[in-house]
Amino acid sequence: MTPTLEYFEGRRDAIIDQIREIVEIESPSHDAERSREVVDWIESAARATGLELAIERYPTEADGDHLIIRAFPGDAKPVLLLGHTDTVHPVGAKAKNPIRIEGDRFYGCGTFDMKANIVLMLEALRYFKTSETRPSRPINILLSCDEEVGSYTGREYVEREASAAECCLVFEPSAAGRVKTGRKGTGMYVVRAHGVPAHAGLDPAKGASAILELSRQIERLHEMNSPDIGTTVNVCTASGGTTTNVIPEHAECTVDVRFSSMAEAERIDAAIKALTSVDERVSLEVTGGINRPPMERTDAVVALFEKARETAASFDYELGETQVGGASDGNFVGALGVPVLDGLGIAGNGAHTLNEHILVSDIAKRATLVTLFVADL
Repeated sequence: MTPTLEYFEGRRDAIIDQIREIVEIESPSHDAERSREVVDWIESAARATGLELAIERYPTEADGDHLIIRAFPGDAKPVLLLGHTDTVHPVGAKAKNPIRIEGDRFYGCGTFDMKANIVLMLEALRYFKTSETRPSRPINILLSCDEEVGSYTGREYVEREASAAECCLVFEPSAAGRVKTGRKGTGMYVVRAHGVPAHAGLDPAKGASAILELSRQIERLHEMNSPDIGTTVNVCTASGGTTTNVIPEHAECTVDVRFSSMAEAERIDAAIKALTSVDERVSLEVTGGINRPPMERTDAVVALFEKARETAASFDYELGETQVGGASDGNFVGALGVPVLDGLGIAGNGAHTLNEHILVSDIAKRATLVTLFVADL
């Protein structure tokens, strides 16, 4: 066992206690009050490391505070550690997936995605203070508060901080222990149909059904799928109508799009925005667009992964890689040409479900990997 791994094995109970505390604070997206509560906790925990830190908070009206922690200032370009404080789980969900340890699994809403990994970042800082060592570069930590809903206010901070960084490490969940060297980009749309209402029994022919038109458009959207080149187009929610005896005047659906290249993103974007109604009496309205560009597996990304893999091998920890369909703020970083390695969080499973958990056995190993890796970038 290396000294660093031995250190984190000795810290494991304390780390678990911290994870319990931060997971206990529910912080769903668009809940500004709870977002600020969890950011208060993080700021307090960061200062408890004993390091001299510069801490910045950027408030938003609807989502809470974005948080930046700066450590080890110097002339070299910093390494950016990236994460988020919001979760997909509504308030009260922790009663359905309570914080607990069963065997090797540490359960809790937001544990895997990604509050345990926020603790991981802070533990890396604590290690440098305790060991009286210093990383080769300044460390900047950015935790946004609206990543799960598209980073509409967080994107500017992600791009600002990433553009000044040497590289970026994203602490999103780890897929079976593997880091992510590629992610698809995303597009999010709403298609609305505006029809003509009429009495369903007396004058149905005078109506033009928005629901019928929308169903036809859903078929067209489905035909845009090209899974062989990594393009998926999925209608995820649909609603419409007013009551049971009225030809529906309104209907709408949400559309989730994933793509592996910007050329494909632009093709699909143009196709969705060019949809026309089959029934000319029904008008269509399309809103939304491309949200995140793809995070591509470039030579610089591969070099960063190889360095991380060698770091892991130094203490007999196997590190694999994968490419996934889900997007993160790392997509914005990759589009800037900054080397980015994603999925550095603790191994586990169940993101966005009531089965969400991390593996206790991976805590010390992942902390060791992250700390040694950051120390020598």
